[in-house]
Amino acid sequence: MNGNDIALLNLRWAETLTAGLAARGVERAVISPGSRSTPLVLAFERASGVTVHVHPDERSAAFFALGLARGSLRPVALVCTSGSAPGHWFPAVIEAAAAGVPLILLTADRPPELHDRGANQTIDQTRLFGSHVRAFHDPGPPTGSMEHLASLAARAVEQSLWPKPGPVHLNLPFREPLVPESLPAPSPPSTVPETILPLAAVPAAEATELAARFAGRPGLIVCGARGLEPGAPEAVSSLAAVLRVPVLADALSGLRFGPHDRSLVMAYADAWLRSENKRPEWILQVGGPPVSKVVQTFLETCGAADFVIADATGDWPDPGAKATRVVRAPAGILCASIAEEEPAPAPAGWLEHFRAAEDTARKLSETEAPPEARAVRALLSTLPAGATLFTGNSLPVREVDWFSGTGPHALTILANRGASGIDGHASTLLGLAVASPGPVVGLIGDLAFFHDLNGLLAAREAGANAVLIVVDNGGGGIFEHLPQAELPTFTEHWLAPTGIDLEKAAEVFGIRTRHLEGLEILEGAVTEALDNPGLDLLILDVDRNESVDRHRAYWNAVAAALGES
Repeated sequence: MNGNDIALLNLRWAETLTAGLAARGVERAVISPGSRSTPLVLAFERASGVTVHVHPDERSAAFFALGLARGSLRPVALVCTSGSAPGHWFPAVIEAAAAGVPLILLTADRPPELHDRGANQTIDQTRLFGSHVRAFHDPGPPTGSMEHLASLAARAVEQSLWPKPGPVHLNLPFREPLVPESLPAPSPPSTVPETILPLAAVPAAEATELAARFAGRPGLIVCGARGLEPGAPEAVSSLAAVLRVPVLADALSGLRFGPHDRSLVMAYADAWLRSENKRPEWILQVGGPPVSKVVQTFLETCGAADFVIADATGDWPDPGAKATRVVRAPAGILCASIAEEEPAPAPAGWLEHFRAAEDTARKLSETEAPPEARAVRALLSTLPAGATLFTGNSLPVREVDWFSGTGPHALTILANRGASGIDGHASTLLGLAVASPGPVVGLIGDLAFFHDLNGLLAAREAGANAVLIVVDNGGGGIFEHLPQAELPTFTEHWLAPTGIDLEKAAEVFGIRTRHLEGLEILEGAVTEALDNPGLDLLILDVDRNESVDRHRAYWNAVAAALGES
């Protein structure tokens, strides 16, 4: 086989695989430039129905793909060359694995004869991502036999979606030469197996037994930080209404905003649980653990005799090891099945007690609120129905959890809470902006912004219309709320202020930037930025010391008010 024959074989082989991925729903590919990956790049460029995005920084590219996958709810392909390049994907792969985001990782590789011989840009890529992928496949270098590739593509997509969504790694060795003397017409598509994912159901006996356990007893429904499936908010709210129990809903759960019944949804539990004495006899947890450490601590210490967790993915979302039963069913289906049994409501006064605590915390948040609370409220009041708010980790996601309240407009609130890192935030936001149907706004901290400056390159993507609000409190403000704040080297080793000029840093990437002089102009600035094409950066300065004092004053005021009631 001569050199051109090898190059053509590489191309045909890559085309067969990528066509199979496209046939099973992969509509986007994110590519970082490299040589060994050339057959894959050519194949995706020529694939019907696939949009190609290019990002030269593999780390940011991977988070951009993560945002695309979250915004489109479809698997997204990632392509890079061999060597250290795929190692830069690792943070995003970890997040995708922990958060259940489908990615197809396509790493080009050197052929077997070049391994362990000192060949340039050659490392061991076998199972490179360890347990952080749902599956690993290495079909070997291209050969004339390609019938298995369509099946491999279908299998990889299915593994990225079921039983728990996440990344799947295909390691693909190519021999040189990599570029044919001339490009032939694209290969005709192969027949790709269809995959039908199983339909979930709850056995009638299980629903009957759970209804009997909950009936007439004081309990709580807790909706954690993982968004629920379509229709689940209505089912959860309906079950709560039947049982007359409160729903402690995380800001990321999808229950705080929307047209469903929110009358029993509690958004200020983090504040009033700090001084709560009543104890539930049962807990039903859906959507994983909550963001709030206060809520999680309450779940672990309340002593509920029945602690039921619903999870259909195979995860074990029970960090406190308090579960008495784990039901493998989607939240909506389980709640609807229990409600159909018409269990008796909780004792009189149970729900009213928590409603009163919620009302107290809500009212005090309006008078005692720290500046971040006012920023969250102003932002949420500006977002139109159908918008997506992406929150950074550390303080931003907690501020949204503490102070968002609830509302009738359908909003999607997301964060990279799988591994809860502060990396890749700008890239994830811009991926969401390209793939989401509605407006996208991000709220992140200054350290997270610094961590992903290269991610701003994706703002040049067509359709990447977004607003990014950076709360600049001079470093890792989350640590001010932790015991480390009392250490003598707190500023150097934990707060770690970068000292960079955020406006000048953004200007390097051609980003429109506005430094907000005060909270009172935030709403107008966001409204104006939403009307602009491309990315707008809004920088909001927050006095860190004032913020810490106001947070503590708010929590103390809630505790005092509830102690007097």
